[in-house]
Amino acid sequence: MRTLLIEKREEIDNVIRSCKTCFLAMSDENVPYVLPMNFALDGDHIILHSAQSGRMWETINKNKNVCINWIVGEELKWQDVRVGCSYRVQSKSVIAEGKVEFVEDFEEKTRCLELLMKQYSDRKFKFGKPSVVNVGIIKVRINNITAREFGAKPELSWKS
Repeated sequence: MRTLLIEKREEIDNVIRSCKTCFLAMSDENVPYVLPMNFALDGDHIILHSAQSGRMWETINKNKNVCINWIVGEELKWQDVRVGCSYRVQSKSVIAEGKVEFVEDFEEKTRCLELLMKQYSDRKFKFGKPSVVNVGIIKVRINNITAREFGAKPELSWKS
């Protein structure tokens, strides 16, 4: 089984949009911290939301560089059922690195909340002023993005 690089941005975006959770990695003073988060993809930005306080907020204020991971698929595959090293979880993974921007503008926060909900539902939602004012909206500008498919079937080669 092979690990293949996923190069087309459209395919990378499809992997991201098929996920329900991303994992946000951050660090302050070389102490790593990872959180599962809900998200939305908006072009070259990842939108996240949270309270405007707490460990995540404090960590990001110290270091705005973050890494985000998505993974889809968890089917166990093998080449030979008797050989442990031939086992692999068949999956696709995306890693994006970027820098955090805090969103303060009311209309932009509302737009971001709409995008977040669109990731999870086709319904239209309304957001009251207190909800928008009190939520923390974080945009991560993607500076680098890579994706891989793990456990891909090996190509058949024909020998003459």
